[in-house]
Amino acid sequence: MKYVKLVMKVENRYQEPLIAELSEMKFEGFQQNDGELTAYIVKERFQLQDREVIEQLLSGYPGNNFVKSEEIIADQNWNREWEKTIEAQTIGQFLVRPTWSNTEVDPDQILLEIDPKMAFGTGYHATTQLMLRQLPEMISENDVALDAGTGTGILAIAAVKLGAEHVFAFDIDDWSITNARENIHINEVSDKVTIRKGDTDVVDHDAIFDIVLANIQKNVIMEIVPFLVEHLKEGGQLLLSGILEKDKDDISNLLLDNDIQNIKTFKEAKWVAIQGQK
Repeated sequence: MKYVKLVMKVENRYQEPLIAELSEMKFEGFQQNDGELTAYIVKERFQLQDREVIEQLLSGYPGNNFVKSEEIIADQNWNREWEKTIEAQTIGQFLVRPTWSNTEVDPDQILLEIDPKMAFGTGYHATTQLMLRQLPEMISENDVALDAGTGTGILAIAAVKLGAEHVFAFDIDDWSITNARENIHINEVSDKVTIRKGDTDVVDHDAIFDIVLANIQKNVIMEIVPFLVEHLKEGGQLLLSGILEKDKDDISNLLLDNDIQNIKTFKEAKWVAIQGQK
């Protein structure tokens, strides 16, 4: 089977969201290196207009661009190749580590074992890091949380390991649901996390949560904020990310319009997380 290999100059902080976009375009494998991302796709699936779409995506990140594209023949286990590039990292109180890493856990760290399998939320992206750093200040013992757009399940797992009694998580992507279930099993929290495939309609109509989490795209957040607030208890806390700094006022104003107060903003690179209370 013939493949096309694309090599792109991409800053490390932008690689994970770009991988999410390329996965939707049927790319099958990725290799992440310092400042460079390589993506593979079956030749028959790659059209000229696809390159134009990717160029548009890259234009949103100044200084990032194509290096080269070429046709290759050899078939490989692309996911295995990509896994080799994922390393353990410390994020706040957490050590985020793939199962193939031997990195030791310090006594004061909370271990999150995440095998990403190309689902969004490996911990590398600034938005995931913002969420993980803030979670310890929000989660109390016996909290019930909602994780909208769970990706790898990393936030749901972190919430449980911080003391949450239960987390309900959902995602519209089949790959993410499969990956999240695997990671929940690896972290031995299957009894405290419920995963459902679908949109907001999979959440019980009368469900109320102490904590609501959503690390997803701005447009989706704008659409579902009223739903998230409706299912948040009085005095409950909400934490959102996936938001560029330039869009923070749009989200903050929407939250104010939906009875969310005490709004705080946290920044990493060009991304922000927004916390508020109902």
